[in-house]
Amino acid sequence: MENIRRSWTLSALALCASLATQVASASEPLKSPALDANDAQRIAIDGAIDDAAWANAAEIELQYENSPGDNIPASVRTVAKVLYTDEALYIGFVADDPKPEQIRAYLRDRDALYEDDFIGLQLDTFDDQRRAYEFFINPVGAQADGVRENDADNGDNAWDGLWTSAARITDRGYEAEMRIPFATLRFDGGAGPRRWGLRLMRIRPRDYLYVYFNEPRERGAACDLCAMRKIEGFADVRRGRNLEIAPTLTVRHTQTRDTRAGRREWRSDDGTEIEPGLDVAWAPTPNLTFNGTLNPDFSQVESDNAQLDLSSNFALFFPEKRPFFLEGADYFNTPLDVIYTRQIADPDIGARVTGRSGRQAYGVVAARDATTQLLIPGPLGSSIRQLDRSANVLLVRYRYDLDAHTSLGAVATYRGGDGSGGDYRNALAGVDARWQNGGHTLTAQWLRSDSRYPAGFRDGDATPAGNALDAQYGYSDSRWDIALGHTRIAPGFSADLGFIGRVGYRKTLLAAGRSWYGREGAKINRVFAYADWDITHASDGRLLERELEGRVELAGPLQSTARLSGLRRARFWDGRLFDEAWLSLYGEATPLPGAIVSLTLRAGDQLDLLASRVGRVEEWQPTLSLDIGRGTHFEMSYTEQRLDRDGGTAYRATILDARFAWQFDPRQRLRLSVQGTDIQRDRDIYAAPVAARNRDLAAQALYAYRLNPRTGLYLGYSHGGYSDDGQRTLTDRSRSVFLKLGYAWQP
Repeated sequence: MENIRRSWTLSALALCASLATQVASASEPLKSPALDANDAQRIAIDGAIDDAAWANAAEIELQYENSPGDNIPASVRTVAKVLYTDEALYIGFVADDPKPEQIRAYLRDRDALYEDDFIGLQLDTFDDQRRAYEFFINPVGAQADGVRENDADNGDNAWDGLWTSAARITDRGYEAEMRIPFATLRFDGGAGPRRWGLRLMRIRPRDYLYVYFNEPRERGAACDLCAMRKIEGFADVRRGRNLEIAPTLTVRHTQTRDTRAGRREWRSDDGTEIEPGLDVAWAPTPNLTFNGTLNPDFSQVESDNAQLDLSSNFALFFPEKRPFFLEGADYFNTPLDVIYTRQIADPDIGARVTGRSGRQAYGVVAARDATTQLLIPGPLGSSIRQLDRSANVLLVRYRYDLDAHTSLGAVATYRGGDGSGGDYRNALAGVDARWQNGGHTLTAQWLRSDSRYPAGFRDGDATPAGNALDAQYGYSDSRWDIALGHTRIAPGFSADLGFIGRVGYRKTLLAAGRSWYGREGAKINRVFAYADWDITHASDGRLLERELEGRVELAGPLQSTARLSGLRRARFWDGRLFDEAWLSLYGEATPLPGAIVSLTLRAGDQLDLLASRVGRVEEWQPTLSLDIGRGTHFEMSYTEQRLDRDGGTAYRATILDARFAWQFDPRQRLRLSVQGTDIQRDRDIYAAPVAARNRDLAAQALYAYRLNPRTGLYLGYSHGGYSDDGQRTLTDRSRSVFLKLGYAWQP
């Protein structure tokens, strides 16, 4: 017995020593070898790790499985090789797979590979755990890149760097190579070696989504970038001239017709428009970037997803998709959404400056907008309106990091323009603070706005002013997610360059979530339970909403998610409180490689806003995402919602959103989309006049040939129409064709 105890003791000591050695080695900085230019020229970026120069590279193994396992040894071997020259960083990957025939990889448009096998890195070039560049590639060479902030859920996939890569599938898995020019990156200047944060990662979707890293990561960590391993080297690297000039030429021809007036012929009111444009990007120092745009055209931007929301009186939020505003968008984030660049609807000219200096980060955007689009907020609803005039726009954001945990910020926005009917202006300024330590995060923001609107443009005071205050506390670790928050916004507050749809209220929120993880090999690998309670009062003390919401979520095989949610609330509308309650069930799975299906079911009591009466609502929403062959992708979502009350069906609404993409090769893509809505109402059970039917249908086709993110050709066609109440047929009212040429020149 004594021998057995001694054996156990020695084994335990050996295990502890092994773990200590792994932890110590994982905390030591990596050293990246340097190559001279001649050796670098012998590395062909072809996806094959067979060039002699790779023999001198630093090797890093991705030995930790972070999902579904919790920092257990990786089930497959992945090795990264790192080298650099004075011009570029070279990274090669060898990703073994016991069943290479199961590798999931498709020809994709840029930044669309996240359902595939893929591999890559995050690089914190300032080593401040605030933001990191991302570079990914799938096994057939599709690229993705972006910027990731410290908050793991907040990223900017619209950032497009100029870098080269290649990959190939082998009989033992796949291999990939990347060449990332230092001219693409921003980092501290000066001579001598540098110390950056480096995270290597591999995603391997099978029955479960396997995620491998070169370092252990704490589940649910509030500081996602704090665990990044360090890499040292990069002495005397060259950034190049960091100047890019991208002229564009857009040709557009649009035709319309007014079928309501009985006219069937097409009219070309503006004829054929030929519009030159120019984008310029210049980084005179590693910490400062200037961007300018003249007469930008966003025709190649994909259309918004169709949304249906008949239970809300607030304007719908659509994410920004335009590259000029998305690149560097993380510099302008604040706790409240006071900067929403889609409010700059049609800019004629724009300029942006973003930069960092020591502990400081700042961003400025100035633009001349041909359209003044306004979000008119209120305590019970909001709407989008337009002033028939142009406006000058200014956005300013500043942040100062006191230390690794605490930062202070300031924000200011201004928009103003003069024209018939009175002058217009909206000015906003405020300060904010953020503190994060371990799992604890605390944010606070105070804002003041002052506005002037043309007489009669909006109800109430034509010169409103007011304050806004927001304070939030959150705690997050591998098991718990806790949030406490309070927001108070005065009735006269307006953020015309933001997206704050409700004013004149104060709201308090309490929320908590708990996660349970299955043991290794368990079918259910995560269970998550969540509940929140919030209460909202108007500024005069009147109760606007009291809500209790909860959900239970399970993650299991076939990359599946099942979620049961419930909601109960009292809601103020039309002078009194209404009770609403419903249950919803959501399921998603990947039954076959390249096929993702989901279904949402919802039923309960919901308020019909037009009638101010509660009815029984039923809703279902199936979705399908399907990859066919290497380069064909199809996705479709369908939503149907019906509300019954007073012995009849008050309304039946449907939405169809279908999209088809054919990626011929990494440079060529054809995209087709069709969107339609149909809302039918029973006039007999509405006291006020309502439209019996509203329908609309729109289609878009776009062909793109791109040599790089900013050099290419776009050819598109769009067609739209709708039918007013009383018309039996769906009649088209607009159609257009456009051609855009863009070229990025780097002297």
